[in-house]
Amino acid sequence: MAFVLLHAPANVSHPSLEFTAPTSTAAPPPARKTAVVDDFLWPLFGYDDARTRVFAADAALGPPLHVGWTYDDGGLLEFPPVMYRRTLYLLDDYGYAKALDARNGHLLWQTHVGTLTAASPAIDVTDQLLMMPVLSTNAGSAGRLPAPGNGRFVALSMQTGHLVWSRPVPGGSESSPIVAMRTVYFGDQSGTVYALQARDGQLEWTYHAGGAVKGGPALVGARLYFGDYAGRVYALHATTGRQIWAVATSGTQFGFGSGNFYCTPAVAFGRVYLGNTDGRVYSFGTRDGALAWATATGAYVYSSAAVQDTPGLGPTVYLGSYDGSFYAFNAQSGAIRWRHSAGGKISGSPTIVGSVVYYSDLGSKTTAGLDVRTGQQVFSFPDGLFSPVIADDGAIYLTGRQTIYELLPAARRRAARSS
Repeated sequence: MAFVLLHAPANVSHPSLEFTAPTSTAAPPPARKTAVVDDFLWPLFGYDDARTRVFAADAALGPPLHVGWTYDDGGLLEFPPVMYRRTLYLLDDYGYAKALDARNGHLLWQTHVGTLTAASPAIDVTDQLLMMPVLSTNAGSAGRLPAPGNGRFVALSMQTGHLVWSRPVPGGSESSPIVAMRTVYFGDQSGTVYALQARDGQLEWTYHAGGAVKGGPALVGARLYFGDYAGRVYALHATTGRQIWAVATSGTQFGFGSGNFYCTPAVAFGRVYLGNTDGRVYSFGTRDGALAWATATGAYVYSSAAVQDTPGLGPTVYLGSYDGSFYAFNAQSGAIRWRHSAGGKISGSPTIVGSVVYYSDLGSKTTAGLDVRTGQQVFSFPDGLFSPVIADDGAIYLTGRQTIYELLPAARRRAARSS
């Protein structure tokens, strides 16, 4: 421990590095649906292609909240569902893909795609397909989950859950995919990043990174950004797979397996943001991968970041650490704006809904909501392990250990949604 404390790398901050400052700190207006067409879409883990994990909602969707319906999955839920119109799609750890009616929580269909899965699926609206990685199809033993490997990537019909196509992924994958430009992108345990045609799974290109790619890639413009378990961060050309840049961190291993990127990056303000198991949160320039800042927490950072231009605060990065704290960082400099003591390890990723950032506490198995400007707690819920919530215009959907909860802000909202 003394060696670690004496030799741990210091914080780094280069705030003058290229930073695309927002033109206004006013909150963007929430997305509105027409009265005729229900086209709501939460298509992937992190909500948008940049994986910023921000859903603009008005104050009516905030706390206090009460439970509408519940759905007990029966399996461990490490990742939240995705949503199209009034259907939620989820993938549990035991390899079951499921569709739920968001109005009442009723199961619409389920398909067993493997024996071990740990990701959110992604929605391909154009082809009406649900894309998902499978970490293993091996059989477990004596009540134990199977080891990763012998995986695959599958596409199911969104309407029926029937298999449309499948592609072997020998190393297995837990990389939450992204669908864009009729292509689906994801990484795997062997360090391979894939680009497949969304409609039929035909291979477009692969890229081999230096370590396992466990997080999902983020996409901005024509560039894919991701980290790997060798402690490197990459930018690739999305249409060709050509490497644009690759950079290593200055974190050290200390003999504890640190220095790995597990999380899915978030991209905003001309920067890439992601935490590392060396205990630091990193910001890199999107243009060439230059290190903008690295700020230490007290322990591993598995959590993906939520990033936004917070009204009254400015560009801010939000995430939790295994040190038992939830942080808000200045997105340009890496300085800590505020820190909230959660009381337990934070492993999963937060989501911002309106003016509240929600996170789950792996230690206490609860979920909390904090005011994005002050860090003051405004919501608590007695279930939660990893990544807690998604939302639409009328409800928040909270992922507990094995249960999905519909949370409603007022009784009148429940009546409006059931009509």
